[in-house]
Amino acid sequence: MKLLFVADPLSTFNTYKDSTFAMMREAARRGHELWVCEVPDLLWVSGGRVTAHAAQRLTLTPEAVASQAGTKLAVWHDVTATQDLALADVDAVLMRKDPPFDSEFFYATHLLEQAEREGARVFNKAASLRDHPEKLAILEFPQFIAPTLVTRSAAAIRAFHADHQDIILKPLDGMGGMGIFRVKADALNLGSIIETLNKNGAQSVMVQRFVPEIVKGDKRILLIGGKPVPYSLARIPQGTEVRGNLAAGGKGVAQPLTDDDRRIAEALGPILAARGLLLVGLDVIGDRMTELNVTSPTCFQEIMEQTGFDVGAVFIDALEAAMAAAR
Repeated sequence: MKLLFVADPLSTFNTYKDSTFAMMREAARRGHELWVCEVPDLLWVSGGRVTAHAAQRLTLTPEAVASQAGTKLAVWHDVTATQDLALADVDAVLMRKDPPFDSEFFYATHLLEQAEREGARVFNKAASLRDHPEKLAILEFPQFIAPTLVTRSAAAIRAFHADHQDIILKPLDGMGGMGIFRVKADALNLGSIIETLNKNGAQSVMVQRFVPEIVKGDKRILLIGGKPVPYSLARIPQGTEVRGNLAAGGKGVAQPLTDDDRRIAEALGPILAARGLLLVGLDVIGDRMTELNVTSPTCFQEIMEQTGFDVGAVFIDALEAAMAAAR
């Protein structure tokens, strides 16, 4: 297959932990053709098709193809060709741009949807990317989440705090734990935090009741083709940090899914897969889901390194099956 990855700059890839690299490595092992572009390279002109301007064909080095999870490589690819590439002319387009879910990401989903109308096959499906922003997508499944508030109102946030005493506040467009605050019963700095996050009522904020099981980790549960990977990666806060995100210094510990993990994953998996979401990352603390990630879910390599379960291979299996079904 000819695969086009819409991704962040290749120079930002960390081969020892990057899940997009894990996908590329497994695809290369199977002989698939790899192309890559960035979101700003997407363009459409009337009378034409959505195109990746100056898309690059990648050939992974033998060391990269043979590498295992956790391997750090200084040089891992060569660019063997560059050309304008219509998205409808490749077998599959993999949208792997990291958040934030901002206006440019929103516009990109419209270009990808136009490419779908022209015959492209995009994973995850463009409209479903747009309809499932990381933080807000959980609102559809209230039975699985902790008490949650989304608002611009400082008064509503104060009332929520009065009810629950110990809360987490976060921006709707953050990633990697960016901009997350905990406020305990003493309400210390609550006013300042509200002003920082909602910018005097100009931006919406998500507020959730603090889930004390965070000490055991913020679990990333991966759904591939609607089915859960049998291991989660529990991202455990370190020291005085309340955030478990790996980007915020959390320690990643792979562990088998609990009964509660499976209950949530098996309920959501078929629903999300039917919407064209081939890969989803559920964030679960204790038995409560806190986020639903569809833009560029990660943790492939950490799970494989610690358990031997080859998440990249399962993902490429699912991609090949989806392509076969589409044909």
